Amino acid sequence: MHAIKPKATKEKLSIYQPDQEGLIFPEIPEFKSAAEERDYRKRHLVAACRAFALESFDYGFAGHLTIRDPERPELYWTNPMCVHFSQVKMSNLILVDHDGMVVEGDHALNRAGFVLHAAVHNEHPDILAMCHAHTVYGTAWAATGRPLEPISQDAAAFFENHTVIREEGGKVAVEVSAGKKVADAFKGVRAAIHQNHGLLTASRHSIDDAAFWFIALERCCKQQLMVEAAGIKPILVPEEKARYSQQHVGSDYIGWLHFQTIYDHIAKTQPDMFD
Repeated sequence: MHAIKPKATKEKLSIYQPDQEGLIFPEIPEFKSAAEERDYRKRHLVAACRAFALESFDYGFAGHLTIRDPERPELYWTNPMCVHFSQVKMSNLILVDHDGMVVEGDHALNRAGFVLHAAVHNEHPDILAMCHAHTVYGTAWAATGRPLEPISQDAAAFFENHTVIREEGGKVAVEVSAGKKVADAFKGVRAAIHQNHGLLTASRHSIDDAAFWFIALERCCKQQLMVEAAGIKPILVPEEKARYSQQHVGSDYIGWLHFQTIYDHIAKTQPDMFD
């Protein structure tokens, strides 16, 4: 975790940043070279995969996470095919182009991952990272074909910032045309619920941001299902309050900040990720 003493002159990105000087608090790093930034992105991509393993988001070979290369944005780093999230490490990541060709690395590419992620990265140059996995609660909620309701502060983080994709719901995304339809949905939102398929998140900030909000989205789906199973109509957060919460606890910076806790834990307890 990059934890340094913040400078008083630095512009605050969030009300969560301390006003008091001299306190340890995570700071977004500044890089001296593309190589340094690439190393950072790859480390955090591996940590995101390990975090997905801790959350039991694995399902055979399904699931893929991507981050653009900082020097060659037409290429992106991703986890290798048929390697469990818990076994992803720096040395087995692969670098892929938008045509599905492995440019660097020894492992094969997940075809479905290429179809979805390449399309999103190609259509949205501002999107840096993307996450998808076949999770239990996200897949169950996706079967309803409905957006999440603002039933809590957690869910309010996605208020007016996620969409439902109904086209080709449930059809395995191995054709390029399927990726285009998913890419079209990511205009101005961070997350999508693909009907009869599952959850996807994208970030214009970092893999940290995309990974945390994926974890959060799965959690919100679980909460929504639990409330509906109770048979009691929930009290929704009013629109203006949900919008306020989204702005203050649902930003890309907050997503990055949340993930630093996860990254620090994984880096300390799973040092083999850096092999």
